Amino acid sequence: MQTNNLPYVVGIAGGTGSGKSTLSERLSQALPGEVVLIRHDNYYHDQTHLPFTERIKTNYDHPLAFETELLIQHLDELRAGRRIYMPEYDFTQHTRRPHEVLVEPKRIVLVEGILVLENAALRERLDLRIFVDTDSDTRILRRLVRDVNERQRTVESVIEQYLRTVKPMHEQFVEPSKRYADIIVPEGGKNQVAIDMIVARLRAVSAT
Repeated sequence: MQTNNLPYVVGIAGGTGSGKSTLSERLSQALPGEVVLIRHDNYYHDQTHLPFTERIKTNYDHPLAFETELLIQHLDELRAGRRIYMPEYDFTQHTRRPHEVLVEPKRIVLVEGILVLENAALRERLDLRIFVDTDSDTRILRRLVRDVNERQRTVESVIEQYLRTVKPMHEQFVEPSKRYADIIVPEGGKNQVAIDMIVARLRAVSAT
């Protein structure tokens, strides 16, 4: 549980393309200088020891694809008022970048990712749990545009990955984690009413 003077940790989960990243960015913009954003995607396991042909076979939507233990350790450090060095992930190379990012503790910590609510130990570190709920057709179209434009993927590879791992993992792990949410936000960053309500809550926390 969160107490005064400790960072208030907010988990934002939801399926791929649901709008959770946009929601996280909107919340950060509403509270400039008071929020640090941690993306679970940065904690994908390092795969530099594997050839590229093996890296692309990884099931990136399974909980075991993430080094969640390191994320939990980093949250504990931030809650204790200490800086961390967060890994960065290169989605074009399917492995971590060689450098890390210095992250200073802030009053509010946002933790965003598809499986943020799936892990029990991680959930225990969250003071507020949000699940972004968006229609599956919308989500796959958003993912298709993102992966082609930002991650140098082909349309065929995005569709194949979605059918092989993304959809079944969503049904097995992501969707069931919705039951742990304190707040369910339809359409993520496009839901202005929900954003206003969450911002009001975070401003109240920040003022204490």
